[in-house]
Amino acid sequence: MNYLAFDTSGNYLTVVASGKVKAVKETKECLHSHSVVLMKEIESCLLDSGVSLFDIDVFACSVGPGSFTGIRIGVSTAKAFAYACGKKVLGVTSFESLAYNIVEKVKKLTLIDARHDNFYACAFDEENNVILSPCFLSKSEIIDLYNDFLIISDVQIDGVDSRVGDLAKCFEIAVEKKLNLASTDRESLVPLYVKKSQAEEELC
Repeated sequence: MNYLAFDTSGNYLTVVASGKVKAVKETKECLHSHSVVLMKEIESCLLDSGVSLFDIDVFACSVGPGSFTGIRIGVSTAKAFAYACGKKVLGVTSFESLAYNIVEKVKKLTLIDARHDNFYACAFDEENNVILSPCFLSKSEIIDLYNDFLIISDVQIDGVDSRVGDLAKCFEIAVEKKLNLASTDRESLVPLYVKKSQAEEELC
């Protein structure tokens, strides 16, 4: 199955095209330039993988949590491609990217840095089924969960015994493990917002 996947949710860009061969492009430090860099990297990946946009069966992207603007760019691009080519879509959460890279059969609490010792969190059982829906946890609340879960985060957390996962590299594995869940319902591809953006909160 040919797929094109991109993660624009963080301070990086990952693009993967799987066609005749697999091509991967990773761009660091592009938090404010995803809209500029994304199309160029997609074109490059497709060329390297030996397929065209219309050869792609599934368009996948990260749906967050992460950069609000970056997530919207990724989701909009994936949906536009899927509509234009009549193909399937697939959303992958940042939590899944972290959890699906753990080989051990253990319960996992995945964390995405929300700054100021707060984190977006989601927990999975041994088979990677969600057992704690995406939520917002403080550092002190996370410490209380030490004995119940293997904790995996996207950053090092002072005072917390956790593994640090590289989201830019984990994304590709998560996409491939979820490909069978791709859907023809393109409107089902939506951003995952655990909490309102700062701009939205200031309007309330």
